[in-house]
Amino acid sequence: MRDTENMEAEMEYDDGEEPSFSDPEDFVDDSDQELLEDVLRDKPQEADGIDSVVVVDNVPQVGPERLEKLKNVIQKIFSKFGKITNEFYPDADGKTKGYIFLEYSAPSHAHEAVKNADGYKLDKQHTFRVNLFTDFDKYMSICDEWEAPEKQPFKDFGNLRHWLEDPDCRDQYSVIYDSGERTGIFANDVKEPIEIEERARWTETYVRWSPKGTYLATFHQRGIALWGGEKFKQIQRFSHQGVQLIDFSPCERYVVTFSPLMDTKDDPQAIIIWDVLTGHKKRGFHCESSAHWPIFKWSPDGKFFARMTLDTLSIYETPSMGLLDKKSLKINGIKDFSWSPGDNIIAFWVPEDKDIPARVTLMQLPSRNEIRVRNLFNVVDCKLHWQKNGDYLCVKVDRTPKGTQGVVTNFEIFRMREKQVPVDVVEMKESIIAFAWEPNGSKFAVLHGEAPRINVSFYHVKNNGKIDLIKMFDKQQANSIFWSPQGQFLVLAGLRSMNGALAFVDTSDCTMMNIAEHYMASDVEWDPTGRYVVTSVSWWSHKVDNAFWLWTFQGRLLQKTNKERFCQLLWRPRPPSLLTQEQIKLIKKDLKKYSKIFEQKDRLSQSKASKELVDKRRSMMEEYRKYRERAVDMYNEQRPLRLELRGGVNTDELDSNVDDWEEETIEFFINEEIIPIGDL
Repeated sequence: MRDTENMEAEMEYDDGEEPSFSDPEDFVDDSDQELLEDVLRDKPQEADGIDSVVVVDNVPQVGPERLEKLKNVIQKIFSKFGKITNEFYPDADGKTKGYIFLEYSAPSHAHEAVKNADGYKLDKQHTFRVNLFTDFDKYMSICDEWEAPEKQPFKDFGNLRHWLEDPDCRDQYSVIYDSGERTGIFANDVKEPIEIEERARWTETYVRWSPKGTYLATFHQRGIALWGGEKFKQIQRFSHQGVQLIDFSPCERYVVTFSPLMDTKDDPQAIIIWDVLTGHKKRGFHCESSAHWPIFKWSPDGKFFARMTLDTLSIYETPSMGLLDKKSLKINGIKDFSWSPGDNIIAFWVPEDKDIPARVTLMQLPSRNEIRVRNLFNVVDCKLHWQKNGDYLCVKVDRTPKGTQGVVTNFEIFRMREKQVPVDVVEMKESIIAFAWEPNGSKFAVLHGEAPRINVSFYHVKNNGKIDLIKMFDKQQANSIFWSPQGQFLVLAGLRSMNGALAFVDTSDCTMMNIAEHYMASDVEWDPTGRYVVTSVSWWSHKVDNAFWLWTFQGRLLQKTNKERFCQLLWRPRPPSLLTQEQIKLIKKDLKKYSKIFEQKDRLSQSKASKELVDKRRSMMEEYRKYRERAVDMYNEQRPLRLELRGGVNTDELDSNVDDWEEETIEFFINEEIIPIGDL
C-alpha cells in the first residue's frame, strides 16, 4: 500500500502542465554499451584496415601472363606473418607498377611483416622495402627543421669478460642446489670454492651458459633472462611464455627458445629466434616435437642454421632468417644431419631404398656442392661424430652382413683435410657402448662389449692412411667417455647403474693414472682448461648423497663439497684463445721456463695460506684471552653479592668452611673367598 502511495506521489504534477519525457541536452545514451557489449567489442574501428595495410616496394614489374605467378610468390613470402585478407597490384600500360598493397587480418601481423620482410632479397635485382601504410602520413607530417634526437641513456653492464682477467686464472662454475631454490656462481680454487654471487630463486628450472661464457641464461615461466658482467646484472630478457629449452648460436648473436604453449596456426611461436643484442624477435617457427633438441643446428660461424623435416633439409641464412637461395633441399628419406665444427659443411645420411644403397653426403655451403658421397650397404643405423676441429668425421654404421644374424659396426673415418676426402674403415663385431674423439688430436676411444666384459680401445688416425689400435683395456666398469677439452687425458666413468666407477687415463702412453669411485655419480664435467674435473650426484637423478667432488686431471681428489639437494654444476666456457698456433707452440716449447714461475707462485700461495691460518688462530686465541679476562673481572665483582645470598658463607673455594666438616668412616663389603687347606 505504501509503495502505491509513493508511486502516486511521484507521478503528481500540476493539472495545467504536461510532464516532459525528453532527455536533457547533456544526456548520453549508453544502453547499447550495456546490452551489446560482447557484440560491440568486435565492431570495426575507424582505423581498422589502415593499420593492417603494408606497402611493398621494389616488386618485379610483370605483365598479365606472369601476374599470377608473382601473386603466388608474394603470398608464400608474406602469408607466414599472418592471414592476408586483401591485396592490390596497381598497374599501368599493361604492367604492374613495382609496388603493392597487402592487408592483414590484424595490425600485429602487419608490424611483423614490416619487421621481418623489410630488406628481403627476392633476387639480384629486387630487394623488398616494406612499410606500414600509416607511416606515410607520419612521414609526410615531419617538420622540415631538423631536431636533434633525444640521447638515450647508456647502459653500462660492466666488463662482460671480467672473469678472464683473474690474476690466478680461476675458472668459474654455476651451482644449483636446495632442489633448485638457490643458484650460486663460484670461482674454482684448490683449497675451497670462492663464492662470487648467490641468489634465491634465480631460475625456475635450470641455467645455461652461452658458448663463449659471456651470458648466463635463467629460465622463468614468462621467458628467458640473460645475465652478465662483474655483478651479474640483467643484460637482456626474452618474453616467451612457458619456455622450456634454449640454444645459442656459436657466435652468441642469436638465441633460440622453445615453448609448447605458444604455437598457433597463423602465428608460429613454438620456436623463436631472438637477437641477443637488441632483444628483438627475428622469426618464429612451428614445431611438432622437441624430442630431438636442438631443432635448429648452427654452422660454426653462426651465418647459417638448418632444420630437418620429412624428406626436407631447410637451410636458413642470417641476418635475414630466410631460406638460403629461397628454397629447401629435397632429400628423400633423410634421417640425420650435422654441421662440421670447423667449416660450413653439412654431413647427412639417407637409408637404403629398395635397390638404392644408403649414403652419407658431405655438402659445402652456401654453394651446395657435394664434396663427397659414400655409399653404404646393409645399413641398420648411422651416427655422425665430428672431431672438435672438423679435421675428421666418423660415421658409426651398424650393419647386418648377408648370411649373418648379428650386427656388425663399422667406423667410417673421413679425412676432411685431405684431397678428395679419403675414407678409412675400422670394423668391430662387439656391441658399441660409447664413442668419443680426442678434442684436439687424432685419437678416438671406443667402449665395446657387454658387462661384465666391457673393453675400451684407443685408436690413432695416422697421416700415412692407417688407423692403428694403440691400446685396449679389458674388464672396465664404464659406460661413458669424457675427454679433457685439451685432449690427451680422459675419464672412463660408470655412471648411475655402475655406481660411479672412475678411471683416469693418459693416452700419450695409455697408462691408468688412477682408479677411484664416486658412489652413484650421475655427471662428469671437465673445466675449460682440462686441469680439473668434477664428478657429481644430482638430486634430479638420486635423492641422497648429493654433492660434487673436484679432482685433478690425474685423478687426485682435492675437494668434497656437499650442498643440500644439489642439482647441477656447469663450468663457465672460455672464448677461443687469441693466440696463434705458432705462439701456442712457442709457449709449449718454453713450458719449463714458465713452470718455474708457476711453481714459485704456488709455494708463495701455500706459505701465504699457512701464514693466514696462523694469523687466524692467533687472532682467535687473543679474542679468547680477552673474553676470559672480562669473565674473571665480572666474577670478582659479583663476590659480595654471592656472600650476601649465601648468608656470609664463601663457596668460592672448597676449604672455605672446614669448621663445619664432620668426618665419617664408611666400610663396604667387597668379596669373600674360602680356600680349603687340603688343596694347598
